[in-house]
Amino acid sequence: MDDSYDPAPASDATQWISTPLTDALLRGALELERTDRGGLLPHRLPARARAQFGGDGQVAQAEAQPSGVRVVFRTRATAVELDVLRTKMGYRGVPPRPDGVYELYVDGEPAGRATAGGGNVVMVDMSDGSRETIPGPVGAVRFAGLPEGEKTVEIWLPYTETTELIGLRTDAPVSAVEPGGRRVWLHHGSSISHGSAAESSATTWPALGAAAGGVELVNVGLGGSALLDPFTARALRDTPADLVSVKVGINLVNLDGMRLRVFGPAVHGFLDTIREGHPTAPLLVLSPVYCPIHEDTPGPAAPEFSEGKVAFKAMGDPAEAAFGKLTLNVIRTELARIVEERAADDPNLYYLDGRELYGEADFADLPLPDQLHPDAAAHRRMGERFGALAFGPGGPFAAA
Repeated sequence: MDDSYDPAPASDATQWISTPLTDALLRGALELERTDRGGLLPHRLPARARAQFGGDGQVAQAEAQPSGVRVVFRTRATAVELDVLRTKMGYRGVPPRPDGVYELYVDGEPAGRATAGGGNVVMVDMSDGSRETIPGPVGAVRFAGLPEGEKTVEIWLPYTETTELIGLRTDAPVSAVEPGGRRVWLHHGSSISHGSAAESSATTWPALGAAAGGVELVNVGLGGSALLDPFTARALRDTPADLVSVKVGINLVNLDGMRLRVFGPAVHGFLDTIREGHPTAPLLVLSPVYCPIHEDTPGPAAPEFSEGKVAFKAMGDPAEAAFGKLTLNVIRTELARIVEERAADDPNLYYLDGRELYGEADFADLPLPDQLHPDAAAHRRMGERFGALAFGPGGPFAAA
């Protein structure tokens, strides 16, 4: 255990009540790992999947960052403290990334934001891929001035940091919230679904879309890792859900990890596996949002650093698309064809062109800051549009 951890709150004379953190108080994780220090580490892929990464640090990092995971409870408390051990990523030669945001909701309404101190830093050298972990102490996240009376409290964990939950303190007793009648929406996608440059986990486009639709979100957006991996398909298959969506394409292009001949069968296999666990649930396939560098230019994508900022550039040759290399337009055409053919036997399968969430006109208005990822304003726009298109009248996720 970290000797620097002091479980006593750095507070005044408040009479604190400590509540053990259990799975009954967590939402949005596929699995919770009990750590050596007695904390809980949320995972967004189960242990079986984590055993099949093949040493890929990118997917290991992404699934352990708790996008969409939140601590949820009922209480009369007006003050809450959450002890956490965070792990941040850092990149040599690039300014430190902002601290991850913990966002508080009270009875479904935003009520405050905070960050945690302390924590570990994993420093990455982009020139050779080497990593160094710099250990740090447990920190605390504090919210005060909550309204009086019984209420539901949600604390959304940051999508940019691994978060080990150590302790929960309040100034009134806490009880778990019983599962309600809301439908569960299970979503998988790339870093844009994971969060990219959104303000918080609660303001990613899937979280905003879920709020608009009045559903419970389980976000399996995995930065850099939406690659049609069979272990991800099995995790989606085995996760209870009423609604399912998969957003496919951008990572396959910017990794240059597949050719058209392999892509089609891989999509079929991915959807087949999901259907084993969700045979009749509405299943929505989304193609990539607009991204000029890859619309007609294959990958791989490579980062370029200038004045402490990073931007991505497509390294492929547009002529290579004729020989099976993937571009976003190639992927959209193939996904639309696959869904149309499968829908003849699967009436609950749907397709949505990602450019309806963020298209060429949106790029002119809200350009991608690094040429790859939407910013916070674009996330809000995408969330609003998804809410209307998916959950609105006639949408694939519209309530019966």
